[in-house]
Amino acid sequence: MLKYTDYDIVFQEIPDEVTLAINISNCPNKCEGCHSPYLMEDIGEPLTIESLSMLLQKYKSGITCVCFMGGDASPFEVEQLALYLQCQPTPVKTGWYSGKQNLPSGFDISSFNYIKLGPYIGTRGGLKSELTNQRLYKIINREMIDITSRFWKQTV
Repeated sequence: MLKYTDYDIVFQEIPDEVTLAINISNCPNKCEGCHSPYLMEDIGEPLTIESLSMLLQKYKSGITCVCFMGGDASPFEVEQLALYLQCQPTPVKTGWYSGKQNLPSGFDISSFNYIKLGPYIGTRGGLKSELTNQRLYKIINREMIDITSRFWKQTV
């Protein structure tokens, strides 16, 4: 069962989107140097269609995207919640931040607009570092387009 600990409206996780970022607990990845180690614990409230609907109702007018921050212990539940969001009368864009290097076998990316893959490796940095192993993909016609470079500052 997915559980979430908290959420926030963010502007940097998904380029060009105002994102409701939902922090999902029980992370199995245990990345050294994780910025949110509390998410490794099995804590929080159940993240269900009902709880997601309440969050969406509360913030829908102010967001353009919902991003699931974690959920690697139950990726197919994340997929189902993203599908639910895509099937709404007014769909909201969806994203998933996974700490895994690859998607699970049989995972359907068509419910997502964005997917971030890769564990955090302190010496390589996060998405803002040009050395990062992490990648953010925009999903277009079931194809994953790497847009990680959107996070890197361009010098003029």
